[in-house]
Amino acid sequence: MSEEFGPDFITVTDEDGNEFELEHLDTMEYNGEVYMAFFPAVDADGEQAGDVDLDDEEYGLIIMKVIEEDGEELFSTLDSEEEEEEVYQQFMERLFDEEENED
Repeated sequence: MSEEFGPDFITVTDEDGNEFELEHLDTMEYNGEVYMAFFPAVDADGEQAGDVDLDDEEYGLIIMKVIEEDGEELFSTLDSEEEEEEVYQQFMERLFDEEENED
């Protein structure tokens, strides 16, 4: 992903109506599905954006599946821990491949 124009941010709303901002890192197709990877957004001072707890152990890479419902693209959580682990590994391989190619 090119950083020429800076990072992309989106605002998502969870099932409880809470809004939070995510920074888009990468999009990939895997096993016929489209997945997007995000980090919770932080401001220039390193402060959390929204209700994200930066001290929480689960703070980190967020992977969401893109699904189509009624002709509209929506984000969905992954169906299983196995799917989450497989897709996470794919994103990590892509990230490390890109870093190696930059050297």
